[in-house]
Amino acid sequence: MTLLAETFSLEDFRARAAERLLPAPPDPDDPETVPIGEHFLLPPDKIPRAAAVLVGLVAREEPQMLLTLRARHLPVHAGQVAFPGGKREPDDASPLATAIREAQEEIGLDPALVTPLGYLDLYVTNSGFGVVGVVAEIDPSYRLTLDPNEVEDVFEAPLAFLMNAENHKVETREWRGGLREVHLMPWENRNIWGVTAGVLKNLYDRLYAP
Repeated sequence: MTLLAETFSLEDFRARAAERLLPAPPDPDDPETVPIGEHFLLPPDKIPRAAAVLVGLVAREEPQMLLTLRARHLPVHAGQVAFPGGKREPDDASPLATAIREAQEEIGLDPALVTPLGYLDLYVTNSGFGVVGVVAEIDPSYRLTLDPNEVEDVFEAPLAFLMNAENHKVETREWRGGLREVHLMPWENRNIWGVTAGVLKNLYDRLYAP
C-alpha cells in the first residue's frame, strides 16, 4: 500500500476523526461560539439561523464523500453541489437529528446506515445560516430514493482528492458591490464551490492540515 493510500484509508480517517473532530456540536445560538466562513459579511448583531449538513464518508476500501446536486428549479443554490442538509426544524433535538432527517428526506438515506463520528466548526453563510457539519460514516450498502423537488443527482467523490491541499482553491468574486473570497474545488465535471467547498476545507483543516 502506498503512503497516499495509507493516509486516506478508512482506518486512518476514523482515527483522525476520533482525535480531532468536535465531540459535541457548536451552538449557533451561543454568543461564545467562534464561527468560521462568511460571518464577517453579516451585521454584527445577526444571530445565524441553525442548520446542519451530513458530511458523509462512504466506508469503501477507497473512502468516498457522498454529495448531491441540487435540483435546477430551486429558488436558491439551484444546480449546486451540496451535502444533504438544511435548516433546523422545531422537532429536531440536535444538529445530528437535523442532518439525518434531511438526508432521509432529500435522498432516502436510511438512518440506520449512518454512524456519527463528530462535528465540524460552525460555518456561517452570507445568507445568515449557521451550518453544523455532522461528520459520519455511511455504510456502502446504501440505496437511495431521491426527492426530485430537492435533488437532481447524487455522486461520490474520493476522499483522497477532497483532502488534498493542492485541490483547495480560492477565487475572488463580486458580491453586493464588494468582493468576497469563495472556496472552490472542481472535480471531474462537478464544480464544488461555496459553502460545500468551505465545509470540505474545514474538514481538511481539522483532520489533515499539518
